[in-house]
Amino acid sequence: MANMALTTTTLPKFRHLGSTILRRTPTIGRNPRAFVTVSPRPLQASASQEASNAAEDGTKEVKRTAEDVKDKVISTGEQVAQKTKEVASSVSEAAQNMGEKAKQTVQEAWGSAKETSQKIKDTVVGKAEETVNDTADATKQTAENVQRSMNSKN
Repeated sequence: MANMALTTTTLPKFRHLGSTILRRTPTIGRNPRAFVTVSPRPLQASASQEASNAAEDGTKEVKRTAEDVKDKVISTGEQVAQKTKEVASSVSEAAQNMGEKAKQTVQEAWGSAKETSQKIKDTVVGKAEETVNDTADATKQTAENVQRSMNSKN
């Protein structure tokens, strides 16, 4: 029978190749045949694991960034709402102050108009009284003159 040798060799540089089996067959002669078994390459497994870890890390970072952006948007929205309330309050106060000033101005104008009307009334009435008095005196004078003239003709 033929001489059969079974050899298992692992090469450190090519660790992923696994075991190699050499066998001499009687029909071929002295040419050995090699059967190589291949196990999963650790490089592929670790690369796959690293890619998975990187994807998880990337996902976590995207989530963190999205949450930061969301928080900033909410914070900005709250600040805008607060500013809007403050501005609305100050506008309301300014409008109220303007209303008070307008009311005061109208009241002052009304008081001034009343005083002016009273002065005009007093002046007109006073002049009318003077005119009436003057007219009455003049009429009296004329009546006295007419009576004197009539007495002198009789």
